Amino acid sequence: MSETSDTPIRCGYAALVGRPNVGKSTLLNHLVGQKISITTPRAQTTRHSILGIKSVPGAQILYVDTPGFHPGYKHAINRYMNKVVIHAIEDVDVVVFMVSGLTWKAEDQQLLDKIASHPRLILAINKVDTVDDKARLLPHLQFLSQKAPFRQLIPISAKSGHNVDRLEQEIIALLPTAPPFYDSDQVTDRSLRFLAAELIREALMKYLGDELPYQVSVEIEAFTEQPTLTRIAAVIWVDQERYKPMVIGKDGAMLKRIGSDARKGIEDLVGTKVFLELLVRVKEGWIDDEGSLRQFGYE
Repeated sequence: MSETSDTPIRCGYAALVGRPNVGKSTLLNHLVGQKISITTPRAQTTRHSILGIKSVPGAQILYVDTPGFHPGYKHAINRYMNKVVIHAIEDVDVVVFMVSGLTWKAEDQQLLDKIASHPRLILAINKVDTVDDKARLLPHLQFLSQKAPFRQLIPISAKSGHNVDRLEQEIIALLPTAPPFYDSDQVTDRSLRFLAAELIREALMKYLGDELPYQVSVEIEAFTEQPTLTRIAAVIWVDQERYKPMVIGKDGAMLKRIGSDARKGIEDLVGTKVFLELLVRVKEGWIDDEGSLRQFGYE
């Protein structure tokens, strides 16, 4: 029997949480089988809560990718990202707490202190494929098992997919019974405009991440879809005048490089050729201004 919107299945929300750079976005993309969350080696890449929808026979898992939790930062944008993490934890059925390999940092403990009371908490130890001495894994797992009443401790590799299926099955087992919330072919609730802006920001982080860790934001001013061409006009906002030449580059070379990289990803997303127009503008101090954050979609 095919499932309809009224057929009870295992259905609910599972948040992926952890400090920056533990692989949450890579895991989300692997789980849903499509790139919906941008990934770079830079910390603070993910800024928003991203919903990934995975429909399988008998279950629909709504994965919530969250920004990396990093206490101690004083900018308004950092406070916003930490708030996104905490709100996500409050509203989900399952929390997947991710750590990286054999590493345990103060930030891991600070976040765990905030989520340890969640009744359905799974620990995912990511990047186990990078651990050369596998004999060290078992003692580390024993160390972690004492940290909180985890339902499961699961070593995974989000990059290779090792043990990710097992993680998903453990999540499904903890979900409530409910009708599916979304159509089975839907993979996210985010708009193409949002995803296009994120792909532009990914290109910025790729080429300028060392110089501009979080002083840039992208705003889509126009997004026009036609059968064979999508036209997009976007503004790259920087928070100081001195950053503008860095984004543009000599004779516009850096901006062209960023645009070319982003355009390829957007074309894969929308399924048409893309004409992408990029402008660079300055809004002094936007990372510390609540009004500017709301303008750029940080709500």
